[in-house]
Amino acid sequence: MGWLKKKPDPISAHARELNAQIAALEAQIKKLDNQLHQAPGPRLRSSTLPPGARPPEPAPTVREPVFAEVKQRPVQPPEPEPAPEHFNEFGVRKYDLPALWNRLGNYLHGPTTTNPRLVSYLAAGGFHGLRPMRYEKRVARNRFFGLATLLFVILFLILCHYYRNHS
Repeated sequence: MGWLKKKPDPISAHARELNAQIAALEAQIKKLDNQLHQAPGPRLRSSTLPPGARPPEPAPTVREPVFAEVKQRPVQPPEPEPAPEHFNEFGVRKYDLPALWNRLGNYLHGPTTTNPRLVSYLAAGGFHGLRPMRYEKRVARNRFFGLATLLFVILFLILCHYYRNHS
């Protein structure tokens, strides 16, 4: 009877593993940072050079700046100027039924997904350990119908018992 047991979620388990790895790496970074910033001991002078000789100076390192390409797009696309045929002789906008229909259709369809491949993977069960959405929907639908039927039967039995004792 596995109704009351929660099934393991492979994505949550993988996320926990990744969070643990991130925490370990952060601890290692802190440890190395502390080692780097600790005050070094007294500097000792080397006596291997002859007196009066200067040690060679290190060559200066030139670091090239790193630029990342940023794709910019406007927050809202600029609206086109309305054509003069959309206004009547008084300057009032005419009623535009096709535009209303398009706006209503866009509103009802909702926003498009930013990653359609991910949606298709989830719908088709492309991830290892996850069932397809259609299977999950069918299980949820059958569970709802079963519980609704059980509730109806219980209510029917209560009403039968009530009428039998009060008649």
